[in-house]
Amino acid sequence: MQNQLTKMTCIKDLRQVAKRKIPKMFYDYVDTGSWTESTYHANSTDFQAIKLRQRVLTDMTGRTLATTMIGQQVKMPVALAPTGLTGMLHADGEILAARAAEKFGVPYTLSTMSICSIEDIAENTSAPFWFQLYVMRDRDFMRALIRRAQAANCSALVVTADLQVLGQRHRDIKNGLSVPPKPTLRNWLNLATKLEWCLAMLNTRRRTFGNIVGQANGVTDTTSISSWTAEQFDPRLSWNDIAEIKELWGGKLIIKGILDAEDAELAVKAGADAIVVSNHGGRQLDSAPSTIRALPHILSAVGNGIEVWLDSGIYTGQDVLKAIALGAKGTMIGRAFLYGLAAYGEDGVKRALDIIYNEMDISMAFTGKTDIKTVNKDILIPGTYPLAN
Repeated sequence: MQNQLTKMTCIKDLRQVAKRKIPKMFYDYVDTGSWTESTYHANSTDFQAIKLRQRVLTDMTGRTLATTMIGQQVKMPVALAPTGLTGMLHADGEILAARAAEKFGVPYTLSTMSICSIEDIAENTSAPFWFQLYVMRDRDFMRALIRRAQAANCSALVVTADLQVLGQRHRDIKNGLSVPPKPTLRNWLNLATKLEWCLAMLNTRRRTFGNIVGQANGVTDTTSISSWTAEQFDPRLSWNDIAEIKELWGGKLIIKGILDAEDAELAVKAGADAIVVSNHGGRQLDSAPSTIRALPHILSAVGNGIEVWLDSGIYTGQDVLKAIALGAKGTMIGRAFLYGLAAYGEDGVKRALDIIYNEMDISMAFTGKTDIKTVNKDILIPGTYPLAN
């Protein structure tokens, strides 16, 4: 496997292997956006439009990408984003991703809609991880999730704010996305070509939503989970709920899904420790701006009053470098590590992180910088990056 991994020189390589190895419905779940997918594509193309300013004959030795995110030391300004159904891309996927993140030196964020549970991650890792909370109509269940995250010594709570209603993703509907896959002829035919995935799934007990089944009222098996989740995302979620969550949690609070300057200002007032400029990877409101275009406006509104991070569309170390140059204090990656996980498990996640680290390190050197904390707009070509109004 090591020889195969060394041939993976970019995230696109991992993506190709992932597409070959996992069931179509789960690959499409990762590799898709909502509606026309215009925002999904803009997330990456708008990064590509930004050009780096090359500097030469500067001392490139002693480089470091180390920094902090909400006071936590990180090897590079990257955290693994919360992604639902991760354990369907590879058996025990959340555990493997969390282990890879811990070994590498970046934070891991567990989704409410994970296959492995909060307790599974706590039992299989030693570094504190973050927990992402979806606010459900069942507030007692939500409070229980917070208590479980506290018991697991999670070091931050990430509240996703942009999933009060679900954006339509055409391929998920056409594929009949379900966990686990329904025993249809179409699914059986596809699974017959994914024997490695099938064998791994047969050898794990974790095949449904570990944080929900057996924990939420009335959800005792996979037959009841679909109707429960369809009813539970709460369109009434408001900033008043954030105040209650902050009081219940009592620790570091991150709000994910901010795209508007006014919402960023409200997040500051709500007492968040960080916000994530995110459009859910282009999977919610299609025709929303790319995150890299939204970033300058949000930074202009909040200044240094809060840590501002960015996700959606990050596939390379240069993407991370450009986000930092424009003022982000950190980033989160989703699809990039999921491709690695689906392709090669824990080793694949580690390879994805190595790829991003090396790309960022070398690109930073070519811009004449040796410390990520000194990177700013000076490394960008004027006129190629978005500006605040």
